[in-house]
Amino acid sequence: MENNRKEHWETVYETKQPNEVSWTQENPKTSLDFIRDTNLDKSAKIIDIGGGDSKLVDFLLEEGYQNITVLDISANALERAKKRLGKKAEKVNWIVSDITEFNPDNTFDIWHDRATFHFLTSPEQIKTYIETVKKSVTGFMTIGTFSENGPKKCSGLEIKQYTETELEHQLSDGFKKLKCTTEDHITPFETKQNFLFCSFKRENLN
Repeated sequence: MENNRKEHWETVYETKQPNEVSWTQENPKTSLDFIRDTNLDKSAKIIDIGGGDSKLVDFLLEEGYQNITVLDISANALERAKKRLGKKAEKVNWIVSDITEFNPDNTFDIWHDRATFHFLTSPEQIKTYIETVKKSVTGFMTIGTFSENGPKKCSGLEIKQYTETELEHQLSDGFKKLKCTTEDHITPFETKQNFLFCSFKRENLN
């Protein structure tokens, strides 16, 4: 299953340009606002899960963040981001991994995930993700998924929609919800996708 998933995303990033995929954002304002709201300094360890060729890393570098990791299942996606950043790409730690197989050897102050979690549709995948988060996050988490009013599929794949209550429940063991917001993401094709964004703070660290 994991191999099929990887193959799917490698093909997407090999064959489609940013203006041909729904998730492209010129300015990831909501993600940036949630990261700024943590009030952590610029040396905070940040990981962007499923970052692909998102421009979030560009903005974080521009704002002076010094410890950024971008993880994606697709090597093609990360190569595209590196090419765009040029010399600046050397300041970023790039990891090619399926999130359900990610076994980090360090911890993170900020975990950011826009539109990876909702692709995990089986209880086993979700459980693995949550366990990884609990091991890895010492500070804050921002997660963006399709809301109950969002699409039921993305890039031809089934997704799992979330309400605020459901997302809070998934992270109830070890995380305290700080705030949630919904927003309409306007795709490059001028369609709307309703997202739910929530931030959490790590609690009950052993």
